[in-house]
Amino acid sequence: MTVLTLKHANQIIQTALGKARQLKLAPLTIVVLDAAGHLKAMQREDGASMIRQKIATAKAWGAVNMGVSSRSLAGVALQRPDFMNALIDVAEGRVMPIPGGVLIRDKDNNLIGAVGVSGDVSDQDEHCAIVGIEAAGFFAGI
Repeated sequence: MTVLTLKHANQIIQTALGKARQLKLAPLTIVVLDAAGHLKAMQREDGASMIRQKIATAKAWGAVNMGVSSRSLAGVALQRPDFMNALIDVAEGRVMPIPGGVLIRDKDNNLIGAVGVSGDVSDQDEHCAIVGIEAAGFFAGI
């Protein structure tokens, strides 16, 4: 199984930020977590509000710990709101069921981490995460 290194995490962040600047998005915060949900790397662009770190982390943490993207968790929230409310409670608020939390998978489809992005509209956050993951040679789980 591939290990998500700090070098990989930084490459994901730099590429995602580059895409955000190319698209002229609002300032982003990007968090990369390993497969156990531990912080590997994080950057907050100038102008991004402080709450963005918690939002990006919750997107990634929920994704990596549930094994599905935060976009998929948004679908669960719509179909099973009682379950999602209980999950958020059990997770002590560390789950954000909106797009922007994307799984990182290796070539063998092993889950090796997740990226959480917050700052612009959720679809754009997710797009930047995917671009970063793929630039590092991994596969995005959305």
